[in-house]
Amino acid sequence: MFTITNIKRPGSDRLESVTVENGVIKGWNLPAEGEIIDGKGGTVAPALIELHAHLREPGQTEKEDLASGLAAAAAGGYGTVVSMPNTTPVVDDPATVRSLIEKAEGLGLARLKPAAALTKGQKGEQLAELAFLKDAGAAMFTDDGRTNENARVLCLGLEYARSLGMVVSVHAEDAALRADGVMNEGLVSEELGLPGNPWAAEAARVARDMEIVALTGARLHVQHLSTARALDLVREAKKRGLPVTCEVCPHHLTLTDEALRTFDALYKVAPPLRTQADAEYLLEGLLDGTVDCLATDHAPHTRAEKERDLLDAPFGIAYIELAFPLMWTRFGEQLGLEKLLDLMTAAPARVMGWPEPTLEAGAPADLVVLDLATEREVNPAEFRSKAKFSPWTGERLKGWPLLTVVDGKIAFQRED
Repeated sequence: MFTITNIKRPGSDRLESVTVENGVIKGWNLPAEGEIIDGKGGTVAPALIELHAHLREPGQTEKEDLASGLAAAAAGGYGTVVSMPNTTPVVDDPATVRSLIEKAEGLGLARLKPAAALTKGQKGEQLAELAFLKDAGAAMFTDDGRTNENARVLCLGLEYARSLGMVVSVHAEDAALRADGVMNEGLVSEELGLPGNPWAAEAARVARDMEIVALTGARLHVQHLSTARALDLVREAKKRGLPVTCEVCPHHLTLTDEALRTFDALYKVAPPLRTQADAEYLLEGLLDGTVDCLATDHAPHTRAEKERDLLDAPFGIAYIELAFPLMWTRFGEQLGLEKLLDLMTAAPARVMGWPEPTLEAGAPADLVVLDLATEREVNPAEFRSKAKFSPWTGERLKGWPLLTVVDGKIAFQRED
């Protein structure tokens, strides 16, 4: 049992306390019991939920592992993380799912909910054993890291997932249109002489997938939307009543293809950083509710990999520790605290069909205490992630987590 004192609920300036016992919120403003933790005037909220992170285990632990990735998540205020299955080997069998869950439970950090591959080996040819994967604890099915090129296989996968009450998430890019593009196709790629990935690669695949959803009635979640046109297609699908959701990543809101003028592979991501107009349109999608939630697509690589030539370096940015401070600093005024917290807590839960997190007595004690006012400089040397480099190095952000509680246990506490 412990009590967190000197904290404020969102939208209030009143200092309160909350007592946690046996993994749940015992109550508010009770006589302090157990260990007393000073919340330092921070704002308490349900712990954040991440639906799209690459933790690289098994087989790629030089980039990240469960211990470093879930520690980074807890430092970022996340209580639950859905990990992607494009590892070595691919997470496409029940034993691997169970092993990951058991290992994560022993770490005492953020909670892990592994996603499993939709197809065996993520090859897009034959469905994985979806029912057994669900029984083992898989949170969703996805071939993220690869695109689902065979429409028939995706259709069958959606039908099967629907019968199991599961969500399928997709990396929506047409591989042939994307070709060997390393950045957004447009004025900047032309000036730099780099192969481009056109907006149509994303839009064409989203359009196809919406029709498959209409055919099957299955729940489909579109990952990391990056273009205005693709967002419009999702908006149109929702107006048709299709069970479609989508996410946007903070890096597609805060960075553009102009960053690639540095020729720094740190900015090489998939889908690529788009134009300022796309970024502004995505923000409008957050405001009007077309975008369902925020996700990071936390994708760590080694420094040596990201220091390669742009044509050869891997795609991905790792920043799960910065996501809330980045969004709060850049867009807190436009979105407001209530909306931003919803996009990173209750909204991901709604996408998955999970109970929405609350701060009420009796609710699970998954909490984060946020310092919304104090600016801190982004210092990658302090990251819990193994990827200790960042596009936002040196930028001063506010909204840093002070404390993260997961299942009634302290998973992160800022020492300073």
